[in-house]
This record gives sequence, C-alpha cells and structure tokens, in this order.
Amino acid sequence: MKIKHMNNIDLSVVVPVFNEEKRIKNLKEIDKFLQSQPFVSELIVVNDGSLDKTMDILKKLSIKTQLVIISYKQNRGKGHAVKMGMLKARGLYHLFMDVDLSTSPHEIPKFIQAIEKGQDVVIGSRKIRGAKVINHQSFIRELLGRSFIALSSLILGLSVSDFTCGFKMFTKDASRKVFGLQKLSRWGFDSEILFIANKKNLRIIELPVEWKNSRLSKVKFPKDLIGSFLELLQIRINYYKGNYK
Repeated sequence: MKIKHMNNIDLSVVVPVFNEEKRIKNLKEIDKFLQSQPFVSELIVVNDGSLDKTMDILKKLSIKTQLVIISYKQNRGKGHAVKMGMLKARGLYHLFMDVDLSTSPHEIPKFIQAIEKGQDVVIGSRKIRGAKVINHQSFIRELLGRSFIALSSLILGLSVSDFTCGFKMFTKDASRKVFGLQKLSRWGFDSEILFIANKKNLRIIELPVEWKNSRLSKVKFPKDLIGSFLELLQIRINYYKGNYK
C-alpha cells in the first residue's frame, strides 16, 4: 500500500445512518480498523433525519472517536445521505459502506490496491468468483435482487454483476465528477452513480467481497423494488435531458 501522507487525509469513509440506535455501535469497529492502518483516514457519518436516539449516541461516540458528523432533520433517503458525505469527503480516496457491516472494513486494503493500480471506481460484488456470502437473504429477496440487476443492466446498458452492494470506492476526482451530478436520493442511486461513472469513461472494476445479510435490513419488498424500477427509468430520462453533462 503506497498511500501515507501524514499531513493529508488518504481515505474518507462515509457511513449513512437512519434510525440506527441498535447498530450505531458498529462505528467503533470501523474506527478501530481505520486507526490500525498505515494511512490517515476520516470517518464521516451522515445522520439522515433519524427519529430515534441515533444522534444522541453519535454525539457520545464523537467524544471518544474522531467522527465527522453531518446531520439534518428531514429523512431524504440513503442516496442523498451518501451524496452529502461523499461531497464532504477530503481524502484522496472516498469509500461508502453500510453501518450494519454487511461488508467488513477489512476489505478496504484490496480496494485501495485496485485504485492504486489505475482504477477510478471499485465496486464490491457478491456475485462474482471469489465472493463469499456468509448468510443469504430469503429466496424471494434474492430473486427480486437478481431481477433488479437484470433490469438495471437492460435499461442502463451496463455490464455489472452487483449494483446494490453498499461498498464502493472512488478516487477523489471520480467522486466529485459522479456525486456532483447525482440526482436520485433513494435506492436507485447505486445504479445512477455507476451509470454516470460509465458515461464519464471512468475505469470501473468489480472486486469480490465477503458479505453477510442483515436481519434488520430497511429494504422493503416489493415496494422498494418498484420504486427502484421507476428510478431506473428516471435515470434514462435525466440522461436524455442532458442532466449528467
């Protein structure tokens, strides 16, 4: 690993949260891992209008950890939260991941290595050779997930095995280009940012990750699948309107 710039931030890790009082303690594990690494990092937590005790817990955690907290009152959706965090990030590389640790921060070093070899965007995948799924989602969720991937590939013209794995890394320049143009605020944002990255001719690679399903997932089927399908169509409409230039 080449990066180590003691006067700058090498890696920014963005974690969106909404009503996560039961899992917010996982930030300690992320922070512990980052502090053990030979690079300078920042941990940005975006509180997406939580109604529970998430913000109170975050304030307490920030006393013992160096958290950068972004918070607003109205829930805007995961896509909006990720966008706010990525645009705030100051590191050379920007990663967003989920607070449920469905993908462990221990995957970070190999993502950095891929960036250092010339990639602009590195996507975590549960679908390619080398990936390991510790515990699966229900049959119907996996079926609907595969359907969404097929629809995304068809509508957006992208060859990606896993659009929605919440573990993606960007160079600073790629991050600014992509998230500065992002329009969607909810579940369809994953597909949108990859569509934008592809249209910007950024170098994109998928890497296999170890992944485990969270029983507290906030994805609601079929409602969110239908909403995401409509957002795929909106991406195409945005493109034809010239909104991604």
